[in-house]
Amino acid sequence: MIVDCAIYREGHRSEGPEDFSDALAEARSAGGFVWIGLHEPTADEFDLVSQEFGLHSLAVEDALKAHQRPKLEVYDDSLFLVLKPVVYEPRSDTVSSGEIMTFLGDSFVVTVRHGEGAPLKAVRSRLEREPELLGKGPTSVMYAVADAVVDHYLDVATELQTDLEELETEVFSPDGGGSRHTASRIYNFKRQILEFRRATGPLAMPMTRLAGVGTFGAGVPFVEDRARPFFRDVHDHLTRVNESVEGLDRLVSDILSAHLAQMSVRQNDDMRKISAWAAMAAVPTMIAGVYGMNFEHMPELRWEWSYPAVIVLMALLEVLLFRLFKRRGWL
Repeated sequence: MIVDCAIYREGHRSEGPEDFSDALAEARSAGGFVWIGLHEPTADEFDLVSQEFGLHSLAVEDALKAHQRPKLEVYDDSLFLVLKPVVYEPRSDTVSSGEIMTFLGDSFVVTVRHGEGAPLKAVRSRLEREPELLGKGPTSVMYAVADAVVDHYLDVATELQTDLEELETEVFSPDGGGSRHTASRIYNFKRQILEFRRATGPLAMPMTRLAGVGTFGAGVPFVEDRARPFFRDVHDHLTRVNESVEGLDRLVSDILSAHLAQMSVRQNDDMRKISAWAAMAAVPTMIAGVYGMNFEHMPELRWEWSYPAVIVLMALLEVLLFRLFKRRGWL
């Protein structure tokens, strides 16, 4: 569906004609631009937009089907930027992602949103309160959308770090690390970080190009030179996010390795205790087995004190073995 459509002149909003072609012509004549926002549009709805603004068919297909990696595509008449905003639910420890596709061209911006984790309404409201920024043209919309998405990445990274610290404390607690569900929780946490990484990692190259940094930063059309410092700021924030994600991923792997090592040590301790008790049970069993063979000619069989002597011997050996195993830490 078409959520919003407006013409912006010198940073101020004005309602344009319903016909997109007329709105674009009016915006160009006034030195402004048209911003159209769509949420999960149907093919028929998007055909109206793509035909009027001359959007490339491949980009239109990506915008309709969604499920794209973050990327920046340059076409003859427009730029096509894909972003993946993420939402983290602390109660269930799950990371979910949506998609925002932004078409940027001569005097127009078209944003397409898929999913619920997309802050476009807040971005539009923020820009309308800052006419100086909005007056820089359609590039300001692409910057504001990217900035909002990447800033929320920082918030999600902070929340993940907090929850990971809690999980780490649980793993290394005297009792918590032995839970049979701990390993599955750690593995699930690692999967959520992987989902987060799929949103942040591929975005580094598009932000590098938009910021004009490195070999691939030159020659991106429809992006004014005065806008590049703003994209460099977004690029710096994204770099921090990616470094944080790398650190989280390594820390989760280390926690999982430590947990498995703990489990192995505890299993070894259990086996030593079992072995110690088995050894203590074997001694009286052996003695009783010898005297239970019922041979006619055996020493001490007819001795009056044979039974109490054997019992005392068993008890004495059990005490000696118990003290020996206790001293060595097996019990």
